[in-house]
Amino acid sequence: MAGDAGEDGLFSIDPAQRVDARDVAPKPPVDKTFRAFDPGQGLLLPPSLEDWLPAEHLARFIAELVDEHLDLSRIRAAYTEGRGGPPYDPRLMVRILLYGYTIGVRSSRAIEVRCTDDVAFRWLAAGAGPDYRAIARFRKRHLSALGHLFVQALALCQAAGMVRLGRVALDGTKVRANASKRKAMSYARMSEKEKVLADEVSALLVQAERIDKAEDARYGKNNRGDELPEQLRRRETRLATIREAKAALEDEAAHAARQRAETAARDGGDDEDTAAAQGAAAADAATPKPKAQRNFTDPDSKIMLTGDGAFHQCYNAQAVVDEDHQVIVATDVNTNAADVGNLIPMTEQTAANTGQAPGQMLADAGYCSADNLERADEFSDQHGTEFYVATGRSRPDEPPPVAARGRIPKSATSKQRMARTLTTKKGRAIYARRKAIVEPVFGQMSTLQNAKHLLLRGLDQARGEWLLLATCHNLRKLHGVIGVHGLAALAPT
Repeated sequence: MAGDAGEDGLFSIDPAQRVDARDVAPKPPVDKTFRAFDPGQGLLLPPSLEDWLPAEHLARFIAELVDEHLDLSRIRAAYTEGRGGPPYDPRLMVRILLYGYTIGVRSSRAIEVRCTDDVAFRWLAAGAGPDYRAIARFRKRHLSALGHLFVQALALCQAAGMVRLGRVALDGTKVRANASKRKAMSYARMSEKEKVLADEVSALLVQAERIDKAEDARYGKNNRGDELPEQLRRRETRLATIREAKAALEDEAAHAARQRAETAARDGGDDEDTAAAQGAAAADAATPKPKAQRNFTDPDSKIMLTGDGAFHQCYNAQAVVDEDHQVIVATDVNTNAADVGNLIPMTEQTAANTGQAPGQMLADAGYCSADNLERADEFSDQHGTEFYVATGRSRPDEPPPVAARGRIPKSATSKQRMARTLTTKKGRAIYARRKAIVEPVFGQMSTLQNAKHLLLRGLDQARGEWLLLATCHNLRKLHGVIGVHGLAALAPT
């Protein structure tokens, strides 16, 4: 056998015996039987959408919630005019909006398309196809009532045993406003641009008057031609917009100065008349900071630093999340980039929404201030809530931290006491749960609901849309725990 082996292989092969695959004749096709397919075949019976949607589908869960458990009386009460064509049933519109916001389809145009192309949307709309204008008008008109569904959804989560309030965590996230930062201008830039535009408008007016006189001499005064030139109209519009934005910044600065002066006067022991007088004087003397900005597209939004390290037009969304099932128990939206002013208001809202104060409240260093910690102590004395708020790095002018062991000095500040609490074994273990409780919620809302961007403009509408997103987050959690059939155990609203 060894003598028959070739140089490149175990055995030698006669080249005449090599077979090229291209020389092999392909197999002839057989008479294959395929599954029946007839696009033109008519249906003997009308199709039922009920057969196209699985029993455990999220859309069925949303439909039963809207029909049996959510109170839509606020929406129905808005229909006070009997004239006109019949509007879409509020149940239909709430169904498709809740489902759309739960799965991340929020655009009114996208929802209109889904009501035609998507089985779940068609099932929720019972075959109706509301156009995007009707969807957008309904959302805008009833946004406040839709925001109130948050408390109802939270009550259903409580009834399902998903909210225990043993431990909650508070955090904020910057959500992008529907506005470009390139459409913003600082107060100093507005002042410069206002002078330039005013001079240009004056020059164009002189030019227009000269042209009018020349045309009057040529064509006569009775002929048209009195319209402003396009260039002048554009500059006048821009000038009016800048002046309006500038006046708004001046009003904001005056209001802030008034509040600071009145608070300082009251703290100093002055009576209300003196405080009001000092506030009025401060408001008259107030001027906006040169770098104070205002956006022309969404004036309520503010420039904020986001997680990607860049500055964008944003709102600051706050959320308190329960540990057991990551249910949002309190939430709000504001225009202040700092979180520090939200600790006590969000804790109070948690107690108001659920009927009880949380056992433990966890928050990061962005919520730490001497005033917050003092108010937290007062809240703890009244309601028994334990606060675990990171104190951050100590400044050079602050007193040194107290010893990790032994008695806490009576002279210790509230920040020193909190820092001491977080250095204990118990405090470290409790605070370590903060990230795992609240931060995944923002990630889930961003990924599943596209909640990093808001569609509606203005603070009130931004707050209403965020409440709707938080409502749908809780409904998704409720569906994951009890499913469609578990709704029967919950008492109807």
